[in-house]
Amino acid sequence: MNKEELKKKVMELAKEAADIAGVWVDDVEILGHAGSLTVRVIIDSEKGITIDDCERVSRQLDALLDIEDPIEGSYNLEVSSPGLDRPLRRIEDFERFKGRLARVITSERIDEQTFFIGRIEAVEDGNVIVLKQSKKTLKIPYSLITKARLEIEI
Repeated sequence: MNKEELKKKVMELAKEAADIAGVWVDDVEILGHAGSLTVRVIIDSEKGITIDDCERVSRQLDALLDIEDPIEGSYNLEVSSPGLDRPLRRIEDFERFKGRLARVITSERIDEQTFFIGRIEAVEDGNVIVLKQSKKTLKIPYSLITKARLEIEI
């Protein structure tokens, strides 16, 4: 099984484990090589993630992986939250975190730059992120965003 197939299978099992724990799967990463894999599962919920949530999902997923046995050789399973500086991967993430400070990188120049830090004001027409910077407001097409994450605010 290649890494993409394995990721798909682990995602399926992780979603089952997360549903039981009352959280959702944000992402699954398969790192390393056969015999020395790390399976990283990122979970989230509206109220945030606790260590107990991670433990519950980890135990449930570990049992499901033992039953299904999709991974050859040994592996390390990591279950964690996305963190305070969580990546913004989907348009729904921008909707969810309206009002928060974000760092956005684009594939094409907008207003002569490709790197922006500003507050997420809105999502327009389901595909344009409105980012408010100190002196201006930018409209960034979601299709041009290559990387985005929340900024930690103290």
